[in-house]
Amino acid sequence: MDNAPDMTTNTDVQETPTEQQLRDALAEKLIEIGEARSSRVVAAFRTVRRHLATPEADMASTYNAEVATITKTDEHGVDISSVSAPRVQAMQMEQGDIAPGMSVLEIGSGGPNAALLAEVVGEDGRVVTVDIDPEVTSRATAFLKETGYRNVTVLTADAEHGAPDHAPFDRIIVTVQAADIPPAWIAQLKDGGRLVVPLRMRGLTRTVAFVRDGDHLVSDGFELCGFVPMQGVGENRVRLAVLHAEEGAEVGLRVDGHPEPDTAALTKALAMARNEQWSGVTLGGSESNEHLDMWLTTALDNLPLLAAKPGARSRGLVASASPLGIPTLVDGDSFAYRTVRATDQEDRYELGAIGHGPRGQQLAERLVEEIRTWDRDHRGDRAHIEVYPAGTPDDRLPADGRRIERRHSRVTITWP
Repeated sequence: MDNAPDMTTNTDVQETPTEQQLRDALAEKLIEIGEARSSRVVAAFRTVRRHLATPEADMASTYNAEVATITKTDEHGVDISSVSAPRVQAMQMEQGDIAPGMSVLEIGSGGPNAALLAEVVGEDGRVVTVDIDPEVTSRATAFLKETGYRNVTVLTADAEHGAPDHAPFDRIIVTVQAADIPPAWIAQLKDGGRLVVPLRMRGLTRTVAFVRDGDHLVSDGFELCGFVPMQGVGENRVRLAVLHAEEGAEVGLRVDGHPEPDTAALTKALAMARNEQWSGVTLGGSESNEHLDMWLTTALDNLPLLAAKPGARSRGLVASASPLGIPTLVDGDSFAYRTVRATDQEDRYELGAIGHGPRGQQLAERLVEEIRTWDRDHRGDRAHIEVYPAGTPDDRLPADGRRIERRHSRVTITWP
């Protein structure tokens, strides 16, 4: 799609009152849940006709703040392309602190998000959206043409290399899960510019707002999220070690740079009696455990994520089930995972750990110890994340915390 200096929105397509009501209701919901805070972002959601990008989907569902519309899966049934949930789109736009007149690169196309960005940057700004899949970019091009956005360029390319012919950018917004930060993303970002990326760190994915500081990136906040995985040169998927394969009750460990698990021994451990340890630390019902989990993955070495289908919980195999995974301490033939239980206080839950295997009790106690450490020393704190180029000497990195080594980068997680 060609660039042009102006942006117009097509008004020839007849709207129904129901459609505008859906857009307005979505904007109000995003304000209510605190994801849309700036007037520019709110106005964008009131304007973009997002349902036209996925005509096969129910129109009302496309305006549900929490619903991501899947547009493509691979041969294994893994979602590889989607239109992100409006809540997540608003979250990333606010993280990006995008303003009129800016130049923005979107990595991972779909159409509606590029349109939202185009609304925010206005007719004096520009948006470049790139995706490796020609089916995806074809859909995005058709959507942007139908809705009349002229300040958006759609590219079919491997986003590992960014968009060098259109650089530099004030902002880069990544809408696919990334395990690494390619050099091109830093090089094509203006110094002081912001990169918003769903970065996977030892299995945990957080959409992180980074600010470029010379040759490296410094975090300025992060949020819990889930995204489809990166494709192309930068693909680096989590491996699943299956511990229980019964249909509807599957249990497995998501391994992301952790030591290779002894799957056979851990399968036997899962069948053994559980050992429960409780911390005395509580959370409110609406209080997120995302910062606790980041502390656990910083403090403990072998901590993959336990993923389980709801059937595994209902059948008593596990006490907790999460599609994103639960931090799980593994040592040889034993493991322990974080869990919660109700307390006698309304809407408060106690954190604890459940262990399985010969050393299940010791591992559960170790996990509980770190929960108490987080509560005592870091509750209310946020981790500080920095990304340096691979090959950066150790003496340039923060001295304490967790280091994650990737092909292109060295990621550090530290705490106040």
